[in-house]
Amino acid sequence: MVKATYLSVIVIWSTTPLAIKWSIEPGVLFGLMSRLSIGLLVLIVFFAITGQKLKFNRVTSLAYLTAGIGIYFAMLFVYWSAQYIPSGWMSVIFGLSPIITGLLSVMILGENHFTLNKTMGMLLSLSGLIVIFYTSAAIDVNAVIGVFAMLMSTIAHSVSAVLLKKINAPISGTQSTFGGLLIAAPLVVITYLLFGKAVGEFSPRSVASLLYLGAIATAAGFSMYYYILNRLDAVKVSLIALVTPVCALFLGILLNHEPLSISVLIGGALVISGLALFELQGKKPESMKSINDEAEQS
Repeated sequence: MVKATYLSVIVIWSTTPLAIKWSIEPGVLFGLMSRLSIGLLVLIVFFAITGQKLKFNRVTSLAYLTAGIGIYFAMLFVYWSAQYIPSGWMSVIFGLSPIITGLLSVMILGENHFTLNKTMGMLLSLSGLIVIFYTSAAIDVNAVIGVFAMLMSTIAHSVSAVLLKKINAPISGTQSTFGGLLIAAPLVVITYLLFGKAVGEFSPRSVASLLYLGAIATAAGFSMYYYILNRLDAVKVSLIALVTPVCALFLGILLNHEPLSISVLIGGALVISGLALFELQGKKPESMKSINDEAEQS
C-alpha cells in the first residue's frame, strides 16, 4: 500500500505544476481558492459517507494547524510563481525540497543526514538554482520574482513536513489533510476577498484543471502524501522530488509548448544531479530497498 501510494504521489506531483498553470487563467487567487474549496468539499463528503471523524486534542490540533499553515503559504507562493515561470521550472525548484528537508531535519529533529557526498550534492543543486536565477534575470524581473516565490513555496512545504514529523500526531493522512484544509481554505478565502481581482474567462482546460487539482491533487494527493509521511522518514518522502522534475519538464514542453533553453536544461540537470548525489550517494538499490523495507513494516 505504501509503495502504490508513493508512486501515485509521484504521478500527481508531476502533473500538478502544469495543472496550476492552466487553472489560474480565470485568476490566480480565484484558482487557489477554488482548488482548496473543492478539496475541502470532497473531504467533507468523504468523511460524511465513511463516518470518519477528526480527532481533537492538543497534539492533533497542533498537527492540523501546522499542516494548514504549511498548505496556505506553500500554495500561495506556488500560485504566485505560476504567473511568471514555466511549469517545468516550478517542478525543478521544488526538487530542492529534499535538501531543504535534510537541513531542517538536522536543526529541528536532530537527525544527522549530512556526509561529504551529501554536502557536495547540496552545493551542486544550489549551483543549479543559481543558474536558473541567472536565466530568469536575463528574461525579466517578473521571472526572478517567480523563481523566488517558488523557492519560498518549497521552503514552506519542507518546514511543514519536518514539523509534522516532530509532532508525530496519531492521525491518518486523510485526517491531516482535512484538518489542514479547515485552516488553509478559510485563510485563502480571506486573502481572495482582500486582494483578489475580478474573475476572468474560463476555458475547458481551466475548468478541468480546477476539478483535478481540487479533487485529486488536493483531497487525494495531500492525503496520500501525509499517509506516506507517517510511514517513511521526511527525507525519503522528499525523494519523490527527484523524479517529478523530469516528468514535469517533459509534460510542459509536450502539452503547453514551454521553451527549454540550454541554461535551464543545465540548471535543471545540476539540481537533479545534486539531488541524486545527496540522496542516493551511489547506492540507489540500497536507498530504494530501505523504502521498500519500511513500507513492508508498515
